[in-house]
Amino acid sequence: MFPERGESEEEVLEELRRKTSEDLTFDSGKILGSMCTYPHPFAIRVITEFIDRNLGDPGLHVGSRKIEEEAVGMLSNLLGLEKGYGHIVSGGTEANILAVRAFRNLAGVEEPELILPKSAHFSFIKAGEMLGVKLVWAKLKRDYSVDVKDVEEKITDNTIGIIGIAGTTGLGVVDDIPALSDLALEYGIPLHVDAAFGGFVIPFAKALGYDIPDFDFRLKGVKSITIDPHKMGMVPIPAGGIIFREKKYIDAISVLAPYLAGGRIWQATITGTRPGANALAVWAMIKHLGFEGYKKIVRQAMELSRWFAKELKKIPGVHLIREPVLNIVSFSTKNLEKTERELKRRGWGISAHRGYIRIVLMPHVRKEHLEEFLGDLREVVKE
Repeated sequence: MFPERGESEEEVLEELRRKTSEDLTFDSGKILGSMCTYPHPFAIRVITEFIDRNLGDPGLHVGSRKIEEEAVGMLSNLLGLEKGYGHIVSGGTEANILAVRAFRNLAGVEEPELILPKSAHFSFIKAGEMLGVKLVWAKLKRDYSVDVKDVEEKITDNTIGIIGIAGTTGLGVVDDIPALSDLALEYGIPLHVDAAFGGFVIPFAKALGYDIPDFDFRLKGVKSITIDPHKMGMVPIPAGGIIFREKKYIDAISVLAPYLAGGRIWQATITGTRPGANALAVWAMIKHLGFEGYKKIVRQAMELSRWFAKELKKIPGVHLIREPVLNIVSFSTKNLEKTERELKRRGWGISAHRGYIRIVLMPHVRKEHLEEFLGDLREVVKE
């Protein structure tokens, strides 16, 4: 019911605290199945100071729009491109939808089809429904990466694009993007790489010596990439990113917004009003941490994931799905549903929706949290 009279700020805050007391928090160490994390304190400061900026009306916030362009430029550089075109958006879902929309609009076929791995994120299901694009699912190989031969067999005159994943949601697998790039170039089809998670991991992991396939704009067939700063980039939610190799992709999805206070502009994003503070936080975090700062964060996460996978293999009744590629470790047990229920009862934020439990070694996850989890897991599996 809408209240007749207002309450004091403290009364409202107290009620909020009480009603959200059931929420799991990142600082508790209990959230092990999320690709998000507690944002960096500096990013929170930026958000607080610039909370009023709206990139949906960049004519009013000219400086903020320039900073977003600089942030897109820095992300493009991280992904091997001298100059890219794109936006800081609400997340990987919006970024993936924008890529599919651009491919569809430029292809101009009556019955558009998109080829994607069975490991692809559910956002592509939304994209297919919203845009009238048929999804053609390609098989996975034994290592859970996409079967490139199967992708090639599914190409038709209606194919508007191919999707590759650099850090799958369930296992953190990186598809053979170089082979997909060659395929895309051979058939004249654009390749979109969903690196929502891997984008802020792989460049730093490769610099640390981890053997991970190339995935970015260094491969000529790659025309667009999704990258989410609100994951390993430690920027507050929402802060996704879509980067296109060429301006024609942005032009293909831009519509005129003629009535804005700041003047007529062309908008390419799905959301009209956009939080400028989050784009500024992306810029600020990249400037603050730099490549070396992010490399340090990724080093810790990658080392912890290898240690955790090794410890899991010591527990009778626990089966590692595959050796980790990024900082994601997934495992199964004999009675998985019962295991999940009991671990959740003990307060752990995990999920077994794909036939295994996924643990994401985000910056908020520390070794002592994992040791406590392993102790509970041993007891649960033994029971």
